[in-house]
Amino acid sequence: MGISDTDVQKQLRHMMAFIEQEANEKAEEIDAKAEEEFNIEKGRLVQQQRQKIMEFYEKKEKQVELPRKIQSSNSLNAGRLTCLKAREDHIRPVLDEARSNLSRISGDTARSPAILKGLIMQGLLQMLEKEVVLRCREKDLSLVQQLLPECLDSQSKEWGDRTSVTIDKNNYLPSESAGGVELAAKAGKIRVSSTLESRLDLISTQIIPQIRTALFGPNPNRKFFD
Repeated sequence: MGISDTDVQKQLRHMMAFIEQEANEKAEEIDAKAEEEFNIEKGRLVQQQRQKIMEFYEKKEKQVELPRKIQSSNSLNAGRLTCLKAREDHIRPVLDEARSNLSRISGDTARSPAILKGLIMQGLLQMLEKEVVLRCREKDLSLVQQLLPECLDSQSKEWGDRTSVTIDKNNYLPSESAGGVELAAKAGKIRVSSTLESRLDLISTQIIPQIRTALFGPNPNRKFFD
């Protein structure tokens, strides 16, 4: 028995509906997958651009921060230097006052012989040469001549040898000097200054930290004291 046209039409419509449903489902599946891939790619691109933006602004921030840090460091250093200069300006008068007092010390007739003798002895023991030329202030010449033999005797006991000292009577120490002697040997190649000024300079380098502490208090940033 043959299939009627009506049955054929029904079967065709059924097949077309099935094909259309399959096509719709496939299209929906493709759309869903495409949407998912789009969202993944969009997220990747957004994250990539966000990272680039963050890196850009971090770089800009560093470019701004670096000059600020340099300026801050320069300002801090300038402040420290100003503070140090102010402190040194306060310390200098203390040393200047000590230097001005040297003349009074050398002018004390009761103390000056012992002081001058000590300076001659220190110079001789520093020098330890067989032949030495000695310079002093012109007004101290007679006192030096008086003290020199005793100093040489003491030196020979300490050294075991004796120095021959020639007093330079053509080149005296400046009259404004506070006193003491300068010794030279080997045609001036070896020199020792044993004056009150040189002793003050030597002592001042050692006591300036104590002067700073006395004037300004201990430095909280200082770790070493030797």
